[in-house]
Amino acid sequence: MFLENTVNHKEQFGWIEVICGSMFSGKTEELIRRLKRAQIARQKVEIFKPAIDVRYDEDMVVSHDANQIRSTPVPAAANIPILADGCDVVGIDEAQFFDDEIVRICNDLANKGVRVIVAGLDMDFKGNPFGPMPNLMATAEYVTKVHAVCTKTGNLAQYSYRKAKSDTIVLLGEEEEYEPLSRAAYYKATMRDKVRKMKVKDAEEIVPKQKDNNA
Repeated sequence: MFLENTVNHKEQFGWIEVICGSMFSGKTEELIRRLKRAQIARQKVEIFKPAIDVRYDEDMVVSHDANQIRSTPVPAAANIPILADGCDVVGIDEAQFFDDEIVRICNDLANKGVRVIVAGLDMDFKGNPFGPMPNLMATAEYVTKVHAVCTKTGNLAQYSYRKAKSDTIVLLGEEEEYEPLSRAAYYKATMRDKVRKMKVKDAEEIVPKQKDNNA
C-alpha cells in the first residue's frame, strides 16, 4: 500500500512514484488525486502529458470518470526539465508514450529534490512491457499497480485487450477500441484471434499428390 509522503525540506533529494496498470484501472484518477493533494498543501505543481494524447482535451489531463486537472502537453520528454524548473511536485501522465529519455529526466528531477509522480500503462495490447515503463518502475521508490474489472469474468483485470483491428503499438482509444481482461479471459481472446487469422487450406491442397509409377 502506498503511504503518501510530504516534501522533506531537510533532504536534498526527491523520489519517484509510479502508478501503473491496464486501461480503465484508475491510473489517471489516482495521479490526479495525489496532485490535487499537493496543490492543497500549497506545493508548486506542474503536470505534463504527451502532446499526442488529445482524446478528452488538448490541455487537461482527464480520467475516464471525467475528473481533470490542467496540464502542459509536450512533444517529447526533453521539454519537461525547463518547464518544471522550481517545482516541488511534477506529474506525468501516459508515460508509456514518451521516449526512453523520460527515465533519465525523472531521475534527474528526483535528484534535484522533486517529487515525481508518473502514471502509465505497464503493458501494451500484446501483453509486452510498454516503452519506458519497466525502467521507470525499476528506478522508482514507490510503485502502485492498480487493476480494472474484467468485462468477461468480473475478476481483476491487468490486460488491455484491443478490439480494434490494428497492429500498431500506439493506438489512442477508449471502450470502442479496448476492454480490460483478466489473464484467463485475455488468453482465450488472443487464442480466438489467432484461430481467426489462420488460413485453412482446401482439401485438395492437403492431400499429397500421387506419384506416377510409370515415370
